[in-house]
Amino acid sequence: MVNEEIKFLEEKAKEIRKGIIEQVYKAQSGHPGGSLSIADILTVLYFKEMNIDPKNPKWEGRDRLVLSKGHCSPALYSCLANKGYFEQEKLSTFRNIESNLQGHPDMNKVPGVDMTSGSLGQGLSVANGMAISGKMDNKNYRVYCILGDGEIEEGQIWEASMASCKYKLDNLCVIVDNNNLQIDGTIEEVMSSYPIDEKFRSFGFEVINIDGHDIEEIIKAFEVARNIKEKPVCIIAKTIKGKGVSFMENQVGWHGKAPNEEQYKQAMEGLGDVPFFPASGE
Repeated sequence: MVNEEIKFLEEKAKEIRKGIIEQVYKAQSGHPGGSLSIADILTVLYFKEMNIDPKNPKWEGRDRLVLSKGHCSPALYSCLANKGYFEQEKLSTFRNIESNLQGHPDMNKVPGVDMTSGSLGQGLSVANGMAISGKMDNKNYRVYCILGDGEIEEGQIWEASMASCKYKLDNLCVIVDNNNLQIDGTIEEVMSSYPIDEKFRSFGFEVINIDGHDIEEIIKAFEVARNIKEKPVCIIAKTIKGKGVSFMENQVGWHGKAPNEEQYKQAMEGLGDVPFFPASGE
């Protein structure tokens, strides 16, 4: 791996973050904190790891992504737009009632979205089905499923985990966005799921712990995951909620709140760009 590739992905992640802030600001609604925490992971998936074709979003041989924490759709939409699934200008229509870019991703309306999601706890069950289907049809595609660390308080996640391991889904890679914050506070305060790695390991997963903002670590984790056989992989990515925007970092209040004009300008300038969206209502 060359430094130029790492630099490209780091810069691309900044572009993804800009798109997140632009969407949430323009809509004056959305979930910036958890979207920013998965920006680096999604960047590596879409611009390095996954075998996909933006010109053929329904290609049967493509790798699949299930964003189980569907409220973080701004991160997914920003990646899809940057990858060429649709025009980047459409990001400005986020959450508009006439837009296909709704608050939760819709597979029937947005090119590149593999699964409609948003009802927390269900994504891993769907990803299991995709992975089982791939094995039954002798397809080589891989399935990636992003879970929130608050989301895994849902019991269905652990029922699905049993199935992942029972069927030896080595074409499945689960990523837990471990930013330690959910809407009502820290994971420990609400309903501790720690130790997350030991729990997944006890179900039969191969577990990899990484820094979810270190591009090189993310790439290496996916490389290791591809070579694990006879069982699924769970990558526990330690992240920071609001990563990349100084005043949002590790602040639970930015779980589901839009920045005002001054905050928007500060965020965009911190990411190295001049904001171009007008204030809401202008």
